[in-house]
Amino acid sequence: MSLRVAVQMDPIEAVNINGDSTFALMLEAQRRGHTLHHYLATALSAEQGRVRARARPLTVQREAGDHFAWGGEAATLDLGHDSDVVLMRQDPPFDMGYITATHLLEMIQGETLVVNDPAEVRNAPEKLFVLRYPDLMPPTLVTRSLAEAMEFRGRHGAVVVKPLYGNAGAAVFLIDKSDGNLPALVELFGTVWNEPFMVQAFLPQVSEGDKRIVLVDGVATGAINRLPKSGEIRSNLAAGGAAHATQLTAREAEICAIIGPELKARGLVFVGIDVIAGYLTEINVTSPTGIVAIDRFNGTDTPALIWDAIEARHAAR
Repeated sequence: MSLRVAVQMDPIEAVNINGDSTFALMLEAQRRGHTLHHYLATALSAEQGRVRARARPLTVQREAGDHFAWGGEAATLDLGHDSDVVLMRQDPPFDMGYITATHLLEMIQGETLVVNDPAEVRNAPEKLFVLRYPDLMPPTLVTRSLAEAMEFRGRHGAVVVKPLYGNAGAAVFLIDKSDGNLPALVELFGTVWNEPFMVQAFLPQVSEGDKRIVLVDGVATGAINRLPKSGEIRSNLAAGGAAHATQLTAREAEICAIIGPELKARGLVFVGIDVIAGYLTEINVTSPTGIVAIDRFNGTDTPALIWDAIEARHAAR
């Protein structure tokens, strides 16, 4: 059955066709005979209970410099009537614009399948949802208090300080036990962000890799090990980290088995978790990445698994 797929994402012109997970999902959707429309989150609107987006039909191909073609002029789609599936795939930051988009897309859930479930995306921001699993995490504090941050560092030694709603490794700082910059950093975070910040015990094993594990409908389907570049603690690929082939350890498989049923129950079809030295550090639900590298190393087809899950959910509605 051909599905009408609307993709809410960043500008298609700028995607990295050799690494972008959304582009890989679009290619697989097209291969299956589904039709594609592209729109930006800023194109969403609502009136009298109907949610619309100014969107354009397109086709895609993995050809550098010629990776997409518009199939017509922009037109207004009623996302409840004119689409079967909406892929919510714009990149963070997870700000009020992002949250507003989840509220609007939640309005069409009775008519159209939205992946990931927008209400659950809103309810499960990466660095807060993970707090539901304290036994799986490294020692972690969420606070706005310098006194609490200082006391936490006194107990755990070197710490990593990061914003709750950051992405791609931005504004992540390593502060060792004798570093006098923690008060200034807390002051800076309080000036830039209204939210509390996160303080985690530093895991020196990050030099051996930060593993990104992808779960599809709650089941682990593959992983890559991301190694930070020299002089860095951040292993995010966007921050210069390098992807390497890997396999799941018994502990990592255990983590996936513990959180997987909850992810599936929440309608979080495509999730990427981050694990360092056997500790769960983030659960990424907004716009997870990594499937292209995983498939390149393992010879797998994660976009096909994701679309199998989407089609099954759509058929069961």
